[in-house]
Formats: sequence, C-alpha cells, structure tokens
Amino acid sequence: MMLAYGTKSLFAAGGGIDETLRTGIVNRKIPAVTAIVATPDKILYSGAFGKRDSASGVEVTPGSMFRIASMTKAITTTATMQLVEQGKVTVDEPVSKYLPALGTLPVLDGFDSAGQPKLRPAKKEIALKHLLTHTSGCVYPPWDSVLSKYVKTNPPPADDSLIYPLRFDPGTRWEYGTGIDWAGRLVEKLSGMTLEDYFQRNILHPLGMKDTSYICPPEKFDRLVNLARKQTDGSFKEEARKQPPVPKTFGGGGGLYSTVADYARFTQMILRKGQGPGGETILKPKTVELMMANQIGPLAVEELKSNDPTTSADVNMHPGAIDKYTFGFLLNPTAYPGGRSAGSLAWAGIDNTFYWIDPHRQLTAVIMMQFLPFVDKDAVAMLGDFEKAVYANLPR
Repeated sequence: MMLAYGTKSLFAAGGGIDETLRTGIVNRKIPAVTAIVATPDKILYSGAFGKRDSASGVEVTPGSMFRIASMTKAITTTATMQLVEQGKVTVDEPVSKYLPALGTLPVLDGFDSAGQPKLRPAKKEIALKHLLTHTSGCVYPPWDSVLSKYVKTNPPPADDSLIYPLRFDPGTRWEYGTGIDWAGRLVEKLSGMTLEDYFQRNILHPLGMKDTSYICPPEKFDRLVNLARKQTDGSFKEEARKQPPVPKTFGGGGGLYSTVADYARFTQMILRKGQGPGGETILKPKTVELMMANQIGPLAVEELKSNDPTTSADVNMHPGAIDKYTFGFLLNPTAYPGGRSAGSLAWAGIDNTFYWIDPHRQLTAVIMMQFLPFVDKDAVAMLGDFEKAVYANLPR
C-alpha cells in the first residue's frame, strides 16, 4: 500500500499533484519522493511518497532528510554575496588576493601527439564573478573528458582536491565546476568561520532552517533517506544504512542535508527579495536582483557530457533552449512548455534533488529523490510531470 504522509494542499485540485507523484514513483520504480510548492508567504502543497529504505519499510514524510549535494551552491552564493554587501570583497577583483592558490592554476589545452598535457599560464585572473557563474575554468572532471584524462595520471594533491588545471581562460566559456567550492573557501577565509558555522548564523537559523546542515546528527538519522543506485536492469541497489560521519571540512559546492520544507524556506527568501519570514534581512533587494539576472553575457550554458554514466547521464537541463547563469542559479530566458515562466531560477543536486524559483508567478517548488545516476530519464520524467502538475493546478 502506498501512503502519503503529511500531504497538504491549498490548490483547488491538489490531488492531481498527489496522483502524479504517487503513480510516478510506482510506474518508474523510484524508491521515494518528497515535494513542496510555495508562494513567498505560504505553502501551497507538500507531499511524500515511498520508503526511506527497503529493509525497514519506513514511509517517507515531508520531514524526511536528503543529501542535497549541489543545491548547497545557492546557499554558498548567498553567503558570498553577503560578504560583497559588507564590502569585504568585490565581484570583479582577483580572488587570488585572498586565495593565492587560485592564481597559480595553469590552463590545460589538451594533449600533444605524445600524449603529454599542454599547459600554459591563464591570460587573466579569476574574479569572484567567474567563480559564481561557472566561467572560471575550474571544472568537474566527471563532465570534462580532457580534465578527466589529465587527473588519472596527475591527481590533485591528497590535501587539496581542488588543485588541478583550468580548462579555459576565465570569462571565455561556461562549464559547470568547482568555482563555488572555491567561493566557499573564500567565505571561510574572509569570515574566519567554517561554512557550517557561517551558514547557521547568517542564513539557516534566521530562516528557520532547523534541518539543514553539513552534519546529520544521530537524533535525525532515522529521517535520512537511503541513497540508491540504479542498475543496468532498472533495479535499485541501496547503500548500506549507517550514520554519516561528521565531516572534517565543509565544501561550498555540496555536502548539506536538508528537507523540502527547509529548502523552500530558502527559495521563498529569494522570492521575497532577500527577506526572511519575520522580516529578517538575509540579502538586500538589489543583491537578489543580481542573482536573478544573466551574469554571463553572450555565453551560454552548455550541455554536460558525462564520463561516468553510473553517476550521471549527460546533463541538458533545458533541451532546445539557450539558458544563462546568474550569480548562483541557472536562468531560463524562455519558458518551459506547461511549466516555469521565462526568467525562472533553478539548479539541482546529483542525487536527483531539484528546485526552481519562478519570480513571474511568485512560485517556488522543491522535489527530492535520492538515487543515481543524476538526471536519469526516470528522474527527469518525474520532475517534468511534477512541474506540469503544479502549473496545471495553479489558479488562472
């Protein structure tokens, strides 16, 4: 029997979303899904379907916790923009002023006929704006075949996983990568705090995000959904269920645990132009406007070709469209058919967690699953069906 725990809807026909999620996970054999839809000041819908893990049979709820991976990046960007507001750094100055290692990274132009890497100095310095928009040249090896080949024989030092060459000169291309991981280090450097402490004090606690942290404490472990990996036959193999260790370091590019309800508190803040639920100022309205605007000029967000199909399929978040990137978010200049408006913001986590923020409709939604590979066809179909159900049920 498939139960929905905590289902809540202010939609005229909220049952349509319930049915979309309930039948979606059954038909696609997805272990679990939770979802939420909100305006700036109210929850329109929340629902949860499926099991926390197959062994226990415990049902997920809207309070179930997920690894949100790269959904961490928008929170790191928010922290960074707070420091910009305080005058501690500008978006245009070289970040090597604060993180000298960034100024030493060469550009990898491929390999010569003998198979040796072709390395050269970068033609310009990396600025904060490059880190926050994925135009720095710092890319992820799993989605870059050239860098993936390089790190197989030239791995980064054991004490610093971010030290490897740039793939292009800063500001000349868009490619998803470790820029916001570096921005997290900048936050720690300028604030004198760990990211966990900085986030809790300046973003998470003021927004009432009590279940968002780099640490999953023992008392919350029962709410953590198991991570699974889809096998070639379509079945799922779950990871062993064990208490996550406390991280030794905190990364700006990923690592947070959260719930759909908690993350919606963050996306609602963006809709409110930086205001918390009680009028707290998390960001200034002008800063949020920068985070809602194209910051990569004529460059375009490019499809990511995966080198490891067991971890991620090829990533094209908006097929047939030319999307842009802001400080922290994917921006779609054209609307999704039956879905989000032009000018919406979005991103995701590698374990198939997703969100979008639609300023035009004053709407935000979060949907979380917990399996690999990323953007598996069934996860993308689940996201698409959920999005269409949300907009189909909105008041006209």
